[in-house]
Amino acid sequence: MYSHGSESLINQAREIQEPELQKFYSRLVKLLQVKELSHETLDSLQRLQLILFANKFTKILPAELQQKLLSLLSSPAEQLQVLGSAVLRETLPPSGQELNFSEENLSQLNTHAAALLLSQARSRADLSNLCAQLIRSLESRPSEGPTQSLMFTLPVLNTVFTLSPECLTEDHVTLLSKKLVDWLRYASIVQGGGASSGGFFAGPRSRQPLPIAELDGSVSGDFFTVLCVGQGFTEDQWMNVYAFSMLRHWLLTHHSVSNTAVDAVNRLQFSLSLSHSFSNDDRSEVEGSVVSMVSVTSSSSRLLPPKERLREKAFQYCQRLIEQCDRRAQKKADSELQKACLVEAVCILDCVCAEDASMVYRAFPCMKALFGRLSSDLSFARVLLPIAQFYLNHGEMDTVDCERVWKLVFGQFPAELFNDAFLAYELLRFLRLNLENIQSRAPEFVQFFPNFLKFLAWDSPAVVEDFVDLLPSLVTTGTAVELLHTLLDLPCLAATLVLQLRSTCLPIADPNSRGLLSLEAFRNPAFRGLFLFLLRAQAGSGDTIDRLSTLHELLAEAADWPRVVRCAQTVPVLLHVYFNTVVKMDDRKLLAHLVLVMLERSSLLLRIPSYSKEIHRVFSCHLRRLCKLHPSLVVDQSHELLEFAGATANVYNKEEVYTHVVWVLGEYLSVSSDSRCSVKLITSCFEALEAVLFEITSSTPPPGTICPAPRVITTLMSALAKLASRSHDLIPRASLFLSKLRTVSRNGSVAWCADEEDLVAIVTRGEELWSLLKAPGVAQSVLTPPAYVTTPRWHRDTSVAMPLQLRALTSLTHSQ
Repeated sequence: MYSHGSESLINQAREIQEPELQKFYSRLVKLLQVKELSHETLDSLQRLQLILFANKFTKILPAELQQKLLSLLSSPAEQLQVLGSAVLRETLPPSGQELNFSEENLSQLNTHAAALLLSQARSRADLSNLCAQLIRSLESRPSEGPTQSLMFTLPVLNTVFTLSPECLTEDHVTLLSKKLVDWLRYASIVQGGGASSGGFFAGPRSRQPLPIAELDGSVSGDFFTVLCVGQGFTEDQWMNVYAFSMLRHWLLTHHSVSNTAVDAVNRLQFSLSLSHSFSNDDRSEVEGSVVSMVSVTSSSSRLLPPKERLREKAFQYCQRLIEQCDRRAQKKADSELQKACLVEAVCILDCVCAEDASMVYRAFPCMKALFGRLSSDLSFARVLLPIAQFYLNHGEMDTVDCERVWKLVFGQFPAELFNDAFLAYELLRFLRLNLENIQSRAPEFVQFFPNFLKFLAWDSPAVVEDFVDLLPSLVTTGTAVELLHTLLDLPCLAATLVLQLRSTCLPIADPNSRGLLSLEAFRNPAFRGLFLFLLRAQAGSGDTIDRLSTLHELLAEAADWPRVVRCAQTVPVLLHVYFNTVVKMDDRKLLAHLVLVMLERSSLLLRIPSYSKEIHRVFSCHLRRLCKLHPSLVVDQSHELLEFAGATANVYNKEEVYTHVVWVLGEYLSVSSDSRCSVKLITSCFEALEAVLFEITSSTPPPGTICPAPRVITTLMSALAKLASRSHDLIPRASLFLSKLRTVSRNGSVAWCADEEDLVAIVTRGEELWSLLKAPGVAQSVLTPPAYVTTPRWHRDTSVAMPLQLRALTSLTHSQ
């Protein structure tokens, strides 16, 4: 994990002795007493941080050194602030000084001091005390002390709320809501920093404050927001930015601690004054604040409690932001800022409408207009997802048609932006968090599963956990079969997506684009339909491709592409999730169809090393499970199962699947499992398995293949013995074959088994079966035992003596 040099330094730090450490402390104290700190001081601080980090036990520094390090937190050099905070976070504070920050210390708060402050909190009580101190510091007037720390107070408070929302009291919520209203709505509308128009006579007296501007360069005619620009910013303008950055989290936090009964009364008052408060430019009534001393509040504002007023001002702020985003920014960075602010504004409006349903009717016209303006530009995809969230949460209340939204989000986004990692994360997170709501409001989303799987095909390791959660919701009676085919073809989809991007990036005339046969096939109109089916956006156009083998030949060179290989590694995991979901549906007709699909697709897979083997292992596991749950499936699909088991080539190419097919035929092809099972069916199955077993034990393996696995041979022998025990006319044939097998093996090595130990195991199994078949009644009870024998419940049956014996043994073995 560490380089050799790093490990050496860590070992040196761990091996330092206490006397040497005390000398080091003393030397560092002397270095910190010098006003101008040297490189030696920085190196010593870094070494101290490494020593404290590398040791197992947290140390207590000398009091003098502790004070010197604390003084570094207010140093003008940020490098010293970082080192001082990092060292102190690795130590225990002196006894009695835990979180003992005075008003003076709080006034000098910065990012690194805040990190230290939070690291020393050991309980919820500490966080509550810290929260109370920080909120009290917000009440001080600017004239009472420096206000620089206010910009660092809000981020610390935001972190405290995240760690422990319950540390907030109703008074805290009220006070901070009032302050946020001040900062959001009533920041200065002139530029800070003493902007001047220049000139020879320009001086301190002639400098006039300039108004703030919009991103397009025009003078702003409304209140200040995060999208306003200027040559400098005042303190309250910076607080406006900080307040907006934590507004959404604060709305969610104070909503969780609000009093329901009080909110009901407040909401009634708010609804009465709604039409007035939106048009009146009222001012905050924070007691003791500068703004409230010079402002005149309207009667409608006085009716609004602090939390309701914050919602109203947040609503106005977000509407102003959305209007500002209509302006064309002069810089590219400002365009990205507009998109980020749009995302946050829409999310805040969503929170506000969730708390107060009466605001939905005011917000929806703005949301509709915004969606209409942005829906044609996919560069705004990250903005359109929060709009879709708003429609999902509140569309039913306003009875709007959301079909256009779902077609864009579920259809166009994955089809055209499948290679956007950020969008993949956001869209899949949107689906996971809102799954129940989407299933009720937009059930058609299931039909877009071919589109969603493009994210998985493109970047499997990053999103496989999301699909483990999402896949069960995509499995329905109508989509199950097509979804299984699509999962098996996922590596083909990954290769096709790569070809699609290469085809658009490399012109046909480019010599670099002529190196791949698969790329030429992708551009060939004759094969265009195969690739278009893989790239389809919605389900329902067919289960799979008729010419799958042709497609696999075209994509043969993609088998070792890293993206395709990684995609293939996730398919077995998803298949387990898929079959676990299908089993719960308990649809026999569907399960019967899936058995056929497994038999068919076991030979139609993209030739990726170990991919077929893994898929066969999954098929085998769930084929056995399905037949165990529904033994009648064996009779329903007996023709296809016998056709598969009667093909000798499957012994060599599909050993895993073939072994389990033979096992389920021998296990469940009986009258006890299904009354429709006839002697004729048992006989035909016996003859098919007998022919395969005779062929593989009387000839050498085909060229290019290895000897059949011993498990295949023993499974075939056991299946023949089971079938013969159910139809006694077949016992002589089975016994004759088993005796011949024993005779052949006595002559030495055989061509169909390369290992002598395996041959001995096969012969031993044959002798056991031959001995059992001598007593047909015993053979049937041993080879096909009844259910009450294979799944005993004697320890629970009160009519037998077993429970009494178990209780007696338990009382003897356990001490009294």
